[in-house]
Amino acid sequence: MGNLLKVLSREIENYPHFFLDFENAQPTGGEREVWNQVNAVLQESESILSGLQAYKGAGQEIKEAIQNPNDFMHQERAWNSVCPLVIKLKKFYSFSLRLEEALQSLLETLTCPPFTPTQHLEREQALAKQFAEILHFTLRFDELKMRIPAIQNDFSYYRRTISRNRINNMNLDIESEVNNEMANRMSLFYAEATPMLKTLSNATTNFVTENKTRPLENTTDCLSTMASICKVMLETPEYSSRFSSEETLLFCMRVMVGVIILYDHVHPNGAFNKSSKIDMKGCIKVLKEQPTDNVEGLLNALKFTTKHLNEESTPKSIRTMLQ
Repeated sequence: MGNLLKVLSREIENYPHFFLDFENAQPTGGEREVWNQVNAVLQESESILSGLQAYKGAGQEIKEAIQNPNDFMHQERAWNSVCPLVIKLKKFYSFSLRLEEALQSLLETLTCPPFTPTQHLEREQALAKQFAEILHFTLRFDELKMRIPAIQNDFSYYRRTISRNRINNMNLDIESEVNNEMANRMSLFYAEATPMLKTLSNATTNFVTENKTRPLENTTDCLSTMASICKVMLETPEYSSRFSSEETLLFCMRVMVGVIILYDHVHPNGAFNKSSKIDMKGCIKVLKEQPTDNVEGLLNALKFTTKHLNEESTPKSIRTMLQ
């Protein structure tokens, strides 16, 4: 398998340690079909992020419309400003559904018998890389979304206005694009602080529920192994120095946090208790050694989007590290 995935000779605290070259893994013949399906989705991820980053909102137009309820010009200006934004928000939401399907395709391959998760990662390194890329995108999307309160303000105004216009029997062309059912689903999606992460957590939980003949450990061991891979790459200069850019280190941090959150949602006991296969103290320590600007959002994600952090089974030392 070349140098892409190596079991390190040392075993620390009984956790598996691996190194995976996220920059260069290429699909083998056996991976190609799933890889092509997932790649078709991932190719759009940068344009989705660019679109979200450029999102300006219609705050001023909405404010003027609310302040001048009887002025048709202000109402029309606000409506014409909001409608293209809602189409853009639908595009982001629709992408989350495709991402959910892509994640489940990868889980199907990376957890299927007779191979262990470790063997899958050795055999299907390009798919492991795509799994990481989905998590990387997800945390980047959610970090951006949390900084744009205009999204929920715009969508709330849209819901209120379209209901009022429907009562007045106005012709609403946009309903062919965003009907009431779609608007309800989008509303639930954007109400989440981290909507993409919530989508992936639900997708992973559903995958486990729907595949009852497949041991839960197949999925959770895949996630914990990925966390160990990222932790070692971050804490070991011998490995981190191999990467061609600092962006890869940030990539590893996001992926590590993403798989921890998924593990915490899927495993009945979560990621934080003493029986967890993830070295949570080590992972948090690695994050805290990075520049604050790079990890503040990631530490917040561990604090606010995990499921078991505040349970009694979580060691006090771990809760203290995340305060």
